[in-house]
Amino acid sequence: MKQKLFALSSCNDLFPFLCMIRRIAHLDMDAFYASVELLRYPQLKDLPVVIGGARRAEDETLRQTYPGHTLADIPRDAFPRLQGYTGRGVITTATYAARQFGVGSALGLMKAAKLCPQAILLPVDFDEYRKYSLAFKAIIRDIAPVIENRGVDEVYIDFTDVPGGQREGGRVLARLIQKTIFEQTGLTCSVGVAPNKLLAKMASEFNKPNGIAVVLAHEVSSKIWPLACRKINGIGPKSDEKLKSFGIETIGELATKERAWLINHFGPKTGAWMHDAAQGQDDRPLVTASEPVSISRETTFERDLHAVRDKVELGALFTHLCRKVAEDLQRQGYVGKTIGIKLRYDDFKSVTRDQTLDAYTDDACTIRHAAGLCLKRVPLDQRLRLLGVRVGSLVRRDSPESGLSDRLTLFDRQTN
Repeated sequence: MKQKLFALSSCNDLFPFLCMIRRIAHLDMDAFYASVELLRYPQLKDLPVVIGGARRAEDETLRQTYPGHTLADIPRDAFPRLQGYTGRGVITTATYAARQFGVGSALGLMKAAKLCPQAILLPVDFDEYRKYSLAFKAIIRDIAPVIENRGVDEVYIDFTDVPGGQREGGRVLARLIQKTIFEQTGLTCSVGVAPNKLLAKMASEFNKPNGIAVVLAHEVSSKIWPLACRKINGIGPKSDEKLKSFGIETIGELATKERAWLINHFGPKTGAWMHDAAQGQDDRPLVTASEPVSISRETTFERDLHAVRDKVELGALFTHLCRKVAEDLQRQGYVGKTIGIKLRYDDFKSVTRDQTLDAYTDDACTIRHAAGLCLKRVPLDQRLRLLGVRVGSLVRRDSPESGLSDRLTLFDRQTN
């Protein structure tokens, strides 16, 4: 019996349920918006491309210029370049070829034009990005059903109890998900697998694009400690600057500090969290279901607009934002009763106003009326650079709290 036990390859052969090590993956789509655009325009592959500027449902300008051509047939020279761009648009994302010039998300398009004037500029198409976001997440759920949604292009996945999730530290399952997403969508992603969300998030950046990285518990000192403190998700510029003032630049140097010292200099909550994070400790569970606090839409104008002289244009934009917020509510199944607006003036000062309705709504006209009343409560003597509309105090449309469920039931009875 003793010899037979020694012949077994691992504890998994004896009691596999006792050997499950927590495996959490962070999956991040590679240059997601840009990659979706390259599916539409494959002729732009390997070129510096930035996504930003006005939204569109489809690029009608190019279609009209080249009638009879598919989008994939349009010559490269037909696409607009960053060179000579004027305006205050910002980059949403950029291809890896563009990033080599220092061009990346949140950078102003005018600054990007100086760094990479030859880059092709494409407008964003959020409807298309949402479609592909839903598609890749559905693929993941079919393989590993426990996921935490972290936005349009990233998720956390619990590999622990999924077949293949323990093999090679999770690499086998990560490779399967990566391969399936590419086969079904044409998009690539990068995956990091680790004992927790903190380390998985960091690992997913190690081998971008289209890479897989695994960090085991005993590898924190070799793979994590040499990294800069800013690599810890949650340490921002101010905290990083303060750490550097104490001579702390790497996670390893942070790990040498006592918990009490960190609490003394950064406060009880942040200091204790920094201590645990530097040791690679993170016990946060995956949040598989969460309710949004609010839903909003906003836009930054290409040029400053005046409430009087640009009244027609502003009014149309305002109505459009209200309609899009209403569509978002209806699509996601929510209603709200707190309607708010956000304005940013040409001096970058921002103001907000809101009001609470008597009843929940997802109706565009109701939202537009309430938002318009909020607009009357703010000074409009300065030029505006940004306008936003928000609906808060959300509940599910089919919940008893919404006051709409009874009406839905009555409607269903009348129509059946």
